[in-house]
Amino acid sequence: MFKLCSKYTPKGDQEASIRELTKNVNNGVKQQVLLGATGTGKTFTIANVIANTNRCAIIMVHNKTLAGQLYSEFKELFPHNHVEYFISYFDFFQPEAYKPSTDTYIEKNSKSNQEIEMLRLSTINSISSYDDVIIVASVAAIYASVSPNDFAELRIVLKKGHKFNVKQLCYDLVRLQYKRNDVESATGTFRLRGDILEIVPGYSDKFKIRISFIDDEIESIGVVDPLSGKLERYWDAFVVVPANEYVMNKTRMEEALSRITTELQNRIIHFKNEHKLLEAQRIEERTRHDMEAIRELGYCNGIENYSCHLELRQAGETPYTIFDFYKDKDWLLIIDESHMTLPQIRGMYNTDRSRKNTLVEYGFRLPSALDNRPLNFDEFQLKIKNAIYVSATPNDWEIEQSHGLVVQQIIRPTGLLDPTIEIRGSANQVADMEKELDKQIAKKEKTFITVLTIKMAEELAKHLHQKKYKIAYLHNELKTLERDKIINDLRRNRYDAIIGINLLREGLDVPEVSLVMIFDADKPGLFRSEKSLIQTFGRAARNENGRVILYADVKTDAMIKAINETNRRRSIQEAYNIEHNITPKTIIKTVYDDIKSKDDAKAVEAFFHKDAKPKNKTKAIAVLRKAMEQAADSKEYERAAYLRDLIIELEEK
Repeated sequence: MFKLCSKYTPKGDQEASIRELTKNVNNGVKQQVLLGATGTGKTFTIANVIANTNRCAIIMVHNKTLAGQLYSEFKELFPHNHVEYFISYFDFFQPEAYKPSTDTYIEKNSKSNQEIEMLRLSTINSISSYDDVIIVASVAAIYASVSPNDFAELRIVLKKGHKFNVKQLCYDLVRLQYKRNDVESATGTFRLRGDILEIVPGYSDKFKIRISFIDDEIESIGVVDPLSGKLERYWDAFVVVPANEYVMNKTRMEEALSRITTELQNRIIHFKNEHKLLEAQRIEERTRHDMEAIRELGYCNGIENYSCHLELRQAGETPYTIFDFYKDKDWLLIIDESHMTLPQIRGMYNTDRSRKNTLVEYGFRLPSALDNRPLNFDEFQLKIKNAIYVSATPNDWEIEQSHGLVVQQIIRPTGLLDPTIEIRGSANQVADMEKELDKQIAKKEKTFITVLTIKMAEELAKHLHQKKYKIAYLHNELKTLERDKIINDLRRNRYDAIIGINLLREGLDVPEVSLVMIFDADKPGLFRSEKSLIQTFGRAARNENGRVILYADVKTDAMIKAINETNRRRSIQEAYNIEHNITPKTIIKTVYDDIKSKDDAKAVEAFFHKDAKPKNKTKAIAVLRKAMEQAADSKEYERAAYLRDLIIELEEK
């Protein structure tokens, strides 16, 4: 059973939303939309729906930062259930590619994150073993993963009193990609000392299993703290799962290699018939080298490109993903920020295929490499049993798929209203903006100014600097450190306003901002569409004095729709506040800063002093790296990821 633990109870629209969403899921409604305004507590609503329907869930989001935030929230809301985290395990990833125009081959280059690899394996272990699993995943979930059948078959079941040949057990552990290590207790390792075998599972570094033998009989199975070596408890049985997410089933090796050989021969004939002798030689040399490595080592660089043969799938057949582990279960798919996540899912297949087609055409890969891929959008839709699309601005596609079944969550528990909106002509927009900035500064409130072009943003920032306003320019070349520092400095009163082109990205929910000014609101483009305007309006929805000024000479359809929708929501919120005698109050929020300790803060400041010595900067990076590792150990994954990005940027400096 899913047990939701929270000191909060549903408020505002949450109670009605939870009731309706739950009823629809229980009645077999396949797809529905939760239209939730910014700050209405959509995460808490979804958590209640999971608890009420008692179904496993996969919550998909469009980036790792948001995934880390939701993972932390759901871990707190469901402490007694299995909440897992499934994102791409690469800190850095440069895919294999070929540029024919310059005859440049780019070899795959990646840096994996062991902590994330462990979490991915933990996810697969949980969904294959338990019925109370919530997975928070990025769009990496649509990429190929291990076959559920292989993961279920490639296990070792150890039971107290059963007989096991110790030598054979060690061979079996190696087959599951465990490594013998008599010195260090790292994840995915084992060591044998006399009649004692110790195993550290691949999905956790928090415990290890100590198995005691008398002859070939298992005398006991103990759980040991890997740091202190203290025996914590005994178990009657333990199931050893593979040490890595992808494990090759060696019983199929010969057949797989035979299939690769046949495809290689056909490909060589194809190239020779096309008089492409270089490509024929290239594909033969590369493929035979890989086959030799697979036969001898069970692995080769880029082995995933042969997954179609290694899993004995047919060409074009849908690859296995984590969705297949739920094949025979009732489960919920939650698409958070669906207006962003679904287009990303839709585009990933074509991007991947375009790159690999070039590799295949020029003899770097066999055509079967195309089957190591993400799901296409049609395949993704076939995986859905029950879906809830969550967004403040859902796309038409989600609404159509849900047959217009849209559950609205407009009321904020805080009582805050959507901002008021005013349209002003563009003739004197800069002078008018200065007057509004003066009013904002007098009230000690902050402002966002959004424009359409880089040139205008730069010129406007320069003009305001000359007028002695404290202005920051937020642009796409700013990295994590600089961007977050600017936002925090705005909140600390070091800036009066921020100018930017795209002020929609996460992390810009700043309660101190009571005014958003939008230049050229009547110009066509992505950032002036109906949904983009509504999202931009939402930047002022955290303040009791929230308002928006649109500078435009005509009312576009996008403007009219966005204004009407915002006014509709505001009228509902006002009526609710009057009925329940609620007075809106600005959210009081401490300045969010990932640099939490004084040591961390000093380390960062070292990079902003022109006289800082190189040795001080090196020491500063070491301080931050220690903070990152501590954050990871404490499962503060969002903070750890932030610090990781920050370290990379400082090292570049």
